[in-house]
Formats: sequence, C-alpha cells, structure tokens
Amino acid sequence: MGKIALHWVGHDSTMFIARDSFGHMVVTGSWPKEGDPEWVEWKGVKPSDLLVMALCSCSAYDVVTILRRQRQKLTDLHITADAHQAPEPPYAFTAIHLHYKVFGCNLDPAKVERAIKLSEEKYCSVAATIREVAKITHSFEVLAAAAPSTAEQPLD
Repeated sequence: MGKIALHWVGHDSTMFIARDSFGHMVVTGSWPKEGDPEWVEWKGVKPSDLLVMALCSCSAYDVVTILRRQRQKLTDLHITADAHQAPEPPYAFTAIHLHYKVFGCNLDPAKVERAIKLSEEKYCSVAATIREVAKITHSFEVLAAAAPSTAEQPLD
C-alpha cells in the first residue's frame, strides 16, 4: 500500500483534503451541528461515513469480481448500509447491515449469496477489520437486468 496523505484546509475550518495511495482526493472533516457557521458551506464527507463507504466499496469490488468469474451476467449493483454507532464517544460502530441489490440476466441467487459471503468473510480487508468491533450482516435481492448505473441515478 502506498502513502495516504491528509492536509488541513486551515483557517477556522475543520475541513481536510485526503489523498489516497493512487493520488485520488476526497474532502472530509468533522460533522457540523445544524446552526454551526460551517453548516451551510459543508461539502466534505464525514470520516466515519468514509469507513462505511469503504466497506461497501470493498465488498462491491469482490462481489462483482466473483460473479464475473462465475460467468454470471451482472448488469448493475447497488449497496446500501444501515450503520449503528455507540451513543457515547468514541462512537464506535456496533452493527452494520449491508443490503445488496444485484441486477442481471438469469442470475443464480445461490451464487450471489456465495459471492457476498466470500467477500464479507474472506476477501474484504475492510470487513475483516470492522468485524472485530461491529457485527456485519447482509441481505440481498436479485433483480432483472437494469441499465448500467450513471452518476445521475439515485443510490438507493
């Protein structure tokens, strides 16, 4: 793994610019409370949300790769996460439920279930790290082929 870097935007903000090992950037920071001066201008990702997004991304990569290897005709994949955190600092995650909507032509539900389990239990490094402190569960739906996702489509 390459170096991860972070730079504080500075001034009166709690905003940061992070760079991954490939040079991709993301704006992040602490979550403002409604009414805070930064609330209106908030454009960053909540750091704890990044962790859940990483879990979804890691698992999605695995599921797509595994289903392709199984010669399943996957056309689209949506994952939503319902994450729960402890009520007191440091607000550790206690449970995360992932719901997979898997679209394709004649997909075998048993292969979809196996791909998800392999991801969550064997291949996803994010899941391997998180499951030490939070219970990860999942559900899934196999749906008829859909048009490929675009940035304009909702993520639900």
